[in-house]
Amino acid sequence: MTDHSKYPPGYFVQNINFDFFNYAGIHRSVLLYTTPEAYIDDITVQTTFLDSTGIVNYSVAVVGSDRPTVKVALVGKDGRCVATANGTTGILKVAEVNLWWPYLMHDNPGYLYSMEVQLTAESGDKDSYALPVGVRTVNVTESKFLINSKPFYFHGVNKHEDSDIRGKGFDWPLIVKDFNLLKWMGANSFRTSHYPYAEEILDVADRLGIVVIDECPGVGIKDIRSFDPISLDHHLVVMEELVRRDKNHPSVVMWSVANEPAAEMPPAGPYFKQLISHTKSLDSRPVTFITDSNYSRDQGAPYVDVICVNSYFSWYHDPGHLEVISIQLHSQFDDWYRKYQKPIIQSEYGADAVPGLHSDPPTMFTEEYQKTVLQNYHKVFDQKRKEFVVGELIWNFADFMTAQGITRVVGNKKGMFTRQRQPKTGAFLLRERYWRIANETGVLPTWAKYPCQ
Repeated sequence: MTDHSKYPPGYFVQNINFDFFNYAGIHRSVLLYTTPEAYIDDITVQTTFLDSTGIVNYSVAVVGSDRPTVKVALVGKDGRCVATANGTTGILKVAEVNLWWPYLMHDNPGYLYSMEVQLTAESGDKDSYALPVGVRTVNVTESKFLINSKPFYFHGVNKHEDSDIRGKGFDWPLIVKDFNLLKWMGANSFRTSHYPYAEEILDVADRLGIVVIDECPGVGIKDIRSFDPISLDHHLVVMEELVRRDKNHPSVVMWSVANEPAAEMPPAGPYFKQLISHTKSLDSRPVTFITDSNYSRDQGAPYVDVICVNSYFSWYHDPGHLEVISIQLHSQFDDWYRKYQKPIIQSEYGADAVPGLHSDPPTMFTEEYQKTVLQNYHKVFDQKRKEFVVGELIWNFADFMTAQGITRVVGNKKGMFTRQRQPKTGAFLLRERYWRIANETGVLPTWAKYPCQ
């Protein structure tokens, strides 16, 4: 019962189990559309290539017609038709294919064909749909993440759908700004922490060649009740919905089924075994979840394709002690790889920095401290990416709002940019680093040489 000597009538607090602001309202665009009696309900594409020939396997789901006539054409950016097929399922073969490549990995990143599907039903109803298609492959070895059979290193960010004025609401100018900042930084990837982002964001990532780790809203899985059969059944449906929505985006290279679950609990093992197996049955991409557990007690790690680890040495652990980062980070990587023999991504790391707050020597919450934390992490990354570390994603791209509390200074301040998208010192440090990494890969196109040299 509420103590009315302390609180007004009707007082209550909505508790949430995640560390970002719980915005109300409609966050995304709402569109109304009509269909004919017989219409194209869904399209699935899976792509590969052999030498210079691209291969697009497609399947078209039709509603309202038992014997539809379906014609499919694949059209290049120049408007030229490069392949055709008939039927609700088939294969399109593309000679001299233009592969979909990540940003800073090829002269022509983000190449998209248009797959144009035309339906004619027995009734005479007609429907058509044009689907952007990127031809590319994704594979994982014991120590590499491969896109189009070439090693790919994630140098990118975690994000949130959050900004001043709009809050979590969809905002095209903000999306354009954010992608321009990603390109300015030399970032080639981001993770949709901790929920799927608006479809329009993935559309832009497809066109620009920005690689995406697509995460479901599996956040707050923190107690024994989170692993009960009811939760699992719902989680399976959530992954079905996510894969159905995002399966045709070439920018999406991996599914993340959860963020920082209580993976050390014994029920987590069978839970994630079934969840990951089900996700793999839906799509061929690698599957992971984001862990902050101890390597020796994580029950879900045996089932993922890539180990994604969050750690905040000298921040949440040993706060203020920069000298521990190197030894603890080396141990983290070596322990995980020794046990699982899988490629590793540092999926989160960082420190809060209040913009304009400075200190020498560096102290917590200053821009100098954030910069020094990053530099200490980077020294270890540079050693381990020669072995089995395949990516680093900073937490976070930009400051974002959280619930009020004594650990947050008007929101989470771990961003490289403020909520208004103005750079902190760390943004320039990451820009220097990401462009240097891109240059070192040996595949950076001539037009994209580090712009500050």
